[in-house]
Amino acid sequence: MLIAQIHLELKGDLDMEENLFVEIIKEQTYRALWEVKNVIDCVPDELWSKAYCEMPCWKHIYHMLHSLDLWFINPRDKGFTEPDIHEKDLNSLEVSPGKYLSREEINHYFFDIDIKIKVYLSILTDNQLLDTPPDCEYNRFTLILAQFRHLHTHMGMIMGFIIDDTGLWPRVLGLESGFPIGEYSKYF
Repeated sequence: MLIAQIHLELKGDLDMEENLFVEIIKEQTYRALWEVKNVIDCVPDELWSKAYCEMPCWKHIYHMLHSLDLWFINPRDKGFTEPDIHEKDLNSLEVSPGKYLSREEINHYFFDIDIKIKVYLSILTDNQLLDTPPDCEYNRFTLILAQFRHLHTHMGMIMGFIIDDTGLWPRVLGLESGFPIGEYSKYF
């Protein structure tokens, strides 16, 4: 779905609504997205293509990102466009990849998703959380929570790969830490 279509779908009288739940969702989503990017950055080059559960590390990352891209807003969106890097079953952890994705390609895809989700959240209201997107059987709140569950399941796996192979623990923000500004250590 185009960002403009999302905006029209969700547009309402934003000034008159109190959006406490959406503000909490935004804050936690921004934290989660920061952590995703940091974990991607923590994967050493020598582990990028290393197989875990018979799939290269980069494919675990792509699977996680593709699900976030497809499911966070509306998995039944007839206007959803696969990223240019996608090919059939590239998102499946049960099918060996027919191509290789570079760190640059993954980072570009991450940034596209980051923008898409932040635009969506910027116009979402509390009143819309229990609404179902067009052609979808799940409400918006369920889709968001389901993606947090899926995202952090895979984040934990990828962090485990990194920790096991390097002994280094990727930095996360938790609930209270500020967002790092400038240079920072990617690890605890």
